[in-house]
Order: sequence, then structure tokens, then C-alpha cells
Amino acid sequence: MMGRWSLAWRLARRGLDWRFRGLRLLIVCLVLGTAALSAIGTLTGGIGRELAARGQSMLGGDLELTLAGRAAAADELAAIRGLGTVSQGVRLQAMARRAESADDAVPVELKAVDARWPLYGAFTVEGGRKAGAPQGMTAWIDPGVGDRLGVKAGDRLKIGQAELIIGGVIAGEPDRLSEGFALGPTVIVSEEALAASGLVQVGSMARWKYRLRLADKADPAALADSFKTRFASSGFQVRTRDKASPGLDRFVERMGQFLVLVALAALGIAGIGIAGGVSSYLEARRASIATLKILGADAGDIVRIYLLQIAAAALAAIALGLLLGVGITPLLARALEGLLPIPPGFTVDAGALAVAGAYGLLIALTFAAPPLLDARRVPAMALLRARVAPLGRGWRVPLWVLPVGLGLSGIAALAVLTSPQPMLAAGFLGGAAAVFALLALIGRGLSWLAARLPRPKRPLLRMALGNLHRPGAQTSALVVALGFALAAFVLLAAVQTSIDANIAKRVPQRAPDYFVLDVPRGAGAETFKALVRREAPGAAVRMVPSMRGAVLAYGPEGAMTEVATLKAIPEDSWLLRGDRGLTYAADIPQGNVLSAGHWWPKDYKGEPLVSVDEDQAKAIGLKVGDRLRISLLGTEREARVASLRRIDWSSFGFNYALVFSPNALEDAPHTFAATITLAAPEKRQAVRRAILSGLVKALPESSVIEVGPVLGQARTLLGQVGTAIFAAASVAVLAGLAVLAGAIAAARAARQYDSVILRVLGASRGQLLALLAAEYALLCTVLALVALVLGGGTAWLVIVQLFEFDWAPDWGRVLGVLAGGVALVMVLAVAGSLSVLRTRPAEALRAL
Repeated sequence: MMGRWSLAWRLARRGLDWRFRGLRLLIVCLVLGTAALSAIGTLTGGIGRELAARGQSMLGGDLELTLAGRAAAADELAAIRGLGTVSQGVRLQAMARRAESADDAVPVELKAVDARWPLYGAFTVEGGRKAGAPQGMTAWIDPGVGDRLGVKAGDRLKIGQAELIIGGVIAGEPDRLSEGFALGPTVIVSEEALAASGLVQVGSMARWKYRLRLADKADPAALADSFKTRFASSGFQVRTRDKASPGLDRFVERMGQFLVLVALAALGIAGIGIAGGVSSYLEARRASIATLKILGADAGDIVRIYLLQIAAAALAAIALGLLLGVGITPLLARALEGLLPIPPGFTVDAGALAVAGAYGLLIALTFAAPPLLDARRVPAMALLRARVAPLGRGWRVPLWVLPVGLGLSGIAALAVLTSPQPMLAAGFLGGAAAVFALLALIGRGLSWLAARLPRPKRPLLRMALGNLHRPGAQTSALVVALGFALAAFVLLAAVQTSIDANIAKRVPQRAPDYFVLDVPRGAGAETFKALVRREAPGAAVRMVPSMRGAVLAYGPEGAMTEVATLKAIPEDSWLLRGDRGLTYAADIPQGNVLSAGHWWPKDYKGEPLVSVDEDQAKAIGLKVGDRLRISLLGTEREARVASLRRIDWSSFGFNYALVFSPNALEDAPHTFAATITLAAPEKRQAVRRAILSGLVKALPESSVIEVGPVLGQARTLLGQVGTAIFAAASVAVLAGLAVLAGAIAAARAARQYDSVILRVLGASRGQLLALLAAEYALLCTVLALVALVLGGGTAWLVIVQLFEFDWAPDWGRVLGVLAGGVALVMVLAVAGSLSVLRTRPAEALRAL
């Protein structure tokens, strides 16, 4: 037996050259599929390891307890200290300016920490120097503060009533990712400096964070559950090191799911290309196969020779794909930089590379089996007559069932067992198989229909229709390849235009110029209005009461659901995740429309009422008449749901999911929040300086958020997401184009004999090109509609179900891209057939 394999290898090696002529489609498809798998596996593996390794430093502890609007009470603080070593901090918005001048100011995110910060990780300043918590009146500043104010280390800075000395510029903040979206550059100060600033007042929009280092064997999740149960009504938001940033975790999960889908799509398309490439390769060598059989080679020898050739090409392609995947991982990392914790530089993940290699080998052998078995079974004389009497071939040969079935089972098992989302992988494989079967069925149906339609009077159309069902027609293979390729174009266009529309919708071009927080009630509010009227005449000012609280319980009276007892927060119910903004109002807020229930009268004095965002009410099953209990500054308050509202979130104004009747909250300590919309945006820069410096002087405890930089940051982040999705989806398009080119090449080889006969009968090259164009036009007309449905449906799943964006494709652009794809198919078909048209009939007939 070994002697037969040795002989087969000698013969296989003679039939190969280093350029792998005839097997290039197989190589291209394998390289694309393997590169996508290895890059995605390496990237997601690196992200997972970074999240696991940096969980403690990202969170700043093993366990974090957060309160909004107040510090922990004595009994709460004692319980926290009983859990482990505590590092306490406060985070709030503030205004920073140079100590010697109040003429310029910059909104900042002020972060006060104690001497134990950071419990985990390393804090560094520019120059690579490690540092700890600032001492006394020292401050560490973000580079943005230095750029805006023109200050550096050693200069003096004033925040509130505190005069600070800049100790250095922040280079690396270990817990930055877990802090969420920043509304300004960061300034880190000590607790002493925060107290001296006078910014923290009762009702201030500040958040107190208590981070703990636990004993080595302590279970953070168990301690978190125990603490939440003990202080269920206190409004604590709890996070553990393995969930350092829930929002980031959800995004990583969704991006991982999408990347898995892209990898599996590349695999499926690569398999189709491999089957077509091997079929074409063996078709080109039918004379050699027949000669070997005539000289005494048996069926097993034929399989061994060409299996070794295909395996050699596959191994070379897999190796190249793995190298390419490792090489492009840093490019993917750069596209997602700032969004995800990704290790820098080149990363080699042996497990991911092994899985990608196994996929590649399985796919190559599985999809190469049918044409190999075809050549194994067919007698030599039938092979020699194949051009004039086409063989029964492809998927009709029963010998492929067992090996291909085993190979597909192995691919499915590998996909499910190695995927972080097994059900998603299994569902996608099932869907891909259904799409493949549907396209194959459409191909058979087109052939059947073409054979039964009335014959057109025009000769070219009659012959084009006949080419769809003649013996040896490549209709089914072309339909599958064209269907996947055109669907990939639609998918890419629909995803990209939907993301663009979401960026435009969620990050509006026009929004209030400033948000102002912690505007004092009474005289402070009047001072604020007078300042804006003086410095920005004509500006629109809107003020609303502002406070923060957490939902404790919700549902029908007497059967309310306690949030602390939920094992998992319902999907899309962000209202239950930690503390949320609260307000009260006598009138329906701007941009809100009642969808159920009734609004309370302006002079309402009855039981406390609340109006809830309809989407959040639906997510948690809340109805008009139900009860809602909240924690506000450590006390419980309960209200009846009077109405549900539809909120225009794109207005970028004050949109609160919970709006209470005035008598429910107006007695609680709180401040106002305000928006300023300038009447003349072109004078924004001049007005900005006057407003900011005026607020620093008149209301030092208030803070300002400039909307422009925040919108820019949001556009950048969403743009990065869109770029990453576009780049990943492009892999499927490239694979589809490779398969398409291979299918056209295979069809070209199959029609060479027909073209020669037509040339002998007097057909011109122009007529043959017109015949070819008519045939592909008929196919593309049908498949464009199919691709629109398949590609659009897949894009909807990605946008709506996976990333939870709004479905908003630009159908004009989508149809334009589809038309471009159809035009590309026509160009490839014509270009691929030029060599056939240049073939001299006499030469071709002598080669038969």
C-alpha cells in the first residue's frame, strides 16, 4: 500500500508546478477563508485574554460599588470595609481654568481618588513614569486640558474654589475603559482637593465609587449578591472584575458574533469555490486521467494522485492564509482601537491558527471529494468523449454522499465546538445550507423552465435560452456562484448605508450647544438665565430639575418585581441597570408624545405619578396602572404609572425615561440641568469664552458640557464600528468574487466546444459575445431579485438583531451597488470568454 502512495506522489509531483496552474481558484478561496478565520480567531482570542487579564485593573478592583448623588452612609461604609481593602473615589463634571485668569475655561471630568488608588494596574504620566494618587492640592491632567488652556506640569489650575498645582500629564489611566463615555478631558485630584473645591453639594450630579481588593479565595459575584440583598433599597450599582464594563462586554459579544458569521460565510463561499475549482482542474486533465486508466491505473490510483496534488495546493494555501491572517490582525486592531482592549503589535494564537488550519483542510477535502469520485468512477473512453458527450457529474454521483457527509459533519462539529456562540454557529450553518439548497433549486428550476418556455423568434435569444438547459450546461453552478456574489454586494451596501443613517440619526448635526449641570435652585437659576441673556442674546435656554436614582421594583401593586432578585436583567431594559436620570414636570416634555394613559393636571396634588418611556415599559412588561419604586439619595419613593411616552431620542435634548409628577420629587434636594442653544452658531467661539468664564465666576459649582466635542467623539466611535463591520463584511465579498470568477472560468471551458462549432457554422465573434451577454443577462435578471432578498435579509439580521441599530438602508445606493455587481458579472463573463473567441476552430477540433 505504501508503494502505491509513493508512486502516486511521484506522479502527482510531476503534474504540479510551483505556480499551481489550474488550482489557483482553490488556493484563492482557501487563502481568503483561512486568513479570515485566523485573523478573527486571533483578534477575538486576544480581546478575551485582555479582558480576563485586565479585568481587575479596568474596574480598579475585584468589586465596585457605586452610588449616585450621595456618599455611603455609616452602616453602608462599614459593610463595604468589611469586605476587603477599599479605595474610595468621586466622579463629576466640573470647570477648570488657569489660576491667574478666569477669561478661559474648559469643561472637565473631575475624578477624585484616595491614597490607595489604583488598587490594581499602573497609572503613568507622560515620559513613562509610574505615579500614584495625587497628594494634597496636586492634579494630574489629561492632555486635552493642557492643549485647551495652554498649561503644563508645574502650572496652577483652578477648579471650583480649589487652586491646584499640575503634577503631570496623564499617559495611562488603568480604569479608563470601565468609566464609560467621557464628557470631557479628565483631571485627577485628591479627596482633599475635592473638598476644597466646594463642588460637592446635596443633590450634585456626582457618583461615589467604592472599589475593593478582596481576599484571594473570595468570590466577587457571591459577595456582590450578598451586599445587594442586604442593601436592596440603597441604590447601589454593583460590578465585578469579570464584568468590569458591561457595555463593553455586550459590544465585544456582538462584534464577536458578527465576526463569527463573517468567518463562517467566508468558509461556505470558499467551499463552493473549491468544488468549482477542483472540477475545472480535473476537467482540464481528463485526457491525462483517461491515459492513466488505459495504461493500467485503477480508480484508487487516480484518487491518490489527484488527492495528493489537491492536498499539496491546499496546504500551501492554508499556510499562506495563516500568515496573512496573523499579518492583518494589527490592521483590524487599529480599526477597533479605542473601542476594545486589544493587545498591541503582532499576536500569534496557536489555538486559533490550529482551528483555522483544520477548517481549511476539512473544507478542501470535503468539497474536492465529489469531482474526484466522479473521475474515479467514469470509464476512460467516456472521459475521452466528455467534450462531445458530457458526463453525468457533480452532485448527482451517489459515491460522494458518505465522504462529503462525514466532512460536512466534521466542519459543523468544529464550528459548534470552537465557537463562543455555539447556537449562533449552528443556526448560521443551517441557514447557509438552506440558502445553498435554495440557489441550487433555483438553478435546476431555471433549466427546467428554459426547456419548456416558447422559443423566441430572435435567434440569439433562442440560443441563449437553450444554453440554460443544454447537456453539460453550467446553469446550477453559475446560479449558486452568482447568487452568493450578488447577495454579498447587497449585504455590504445595506449594512454600510444603515450604519451611515444611524450615525446621522443618533448623532444629530444640530443639537444644543451646551449642557449645564448643577445649576442651583432659586437665585442661582436666575443668575444663570441673566448671564446667558447678557453674553448670548437670543439664545434659547431650557431648564429642567435633575437628579439621579435607581429603580428598585416595578410591576402590579402587591406583585412587584424586585430588581435585586433578578438573576439577569431583561434584554434592552437599560432602565434597570444602575442609576438613571430623573426629573419632574408639569407639562409633557418637548419631543415626547403620549402613547398610553393620561398626563396629570398642572396643579396636580394627588398620589405620586410617573410617565415611562414606552420602549422601556415594553422591555420590562410595565403597564399603565402598575407601580414603580425608586431609590433617591438613600430613600425610597413609589409612584403609579400614569402614562407611557414615545420619545424622540434624536432631538439630543433632555429626554428622561422616567418623568414624575412635581409632587413626587420636588421636595428632594436637587439642582437644575440646562441646555443653551445659540441663536447665531457662527459666533459660537466668541460666545463660548464669555459663557464659560462667566459661569466660572458666577456659579463655580456648576459645570458645562460642550456638545460639539461630544458629538465628534460619538461620530468617531460609530465610524470606527462602521469601518470594522465594512472591512469584515468585505471578506465575504472578496470570497464571492473569487467564486464568481471561478464559475465563469469553468463555464468558459465547458462552452469552448460549442463556440468552435458555431464559428465553423459561420457565427462571428460579435454574435458569440452577444449570445454570451444575453445568457448572463437572463441569469442576472432573476438572481438580482434573489440577491436583493437574501442579502437584504442577512443585512437586517446583522443591523437589527445583532447590533440593535435601526434598519435604515439607502435603497437607492443598495440598488446602485447591485447594478454595479451585475455590470461586474457581465464584464467578467465577457473578459473571461475573449480567449475562447480567439481560439482557432481547427486547433480546438484537433485537441478533442
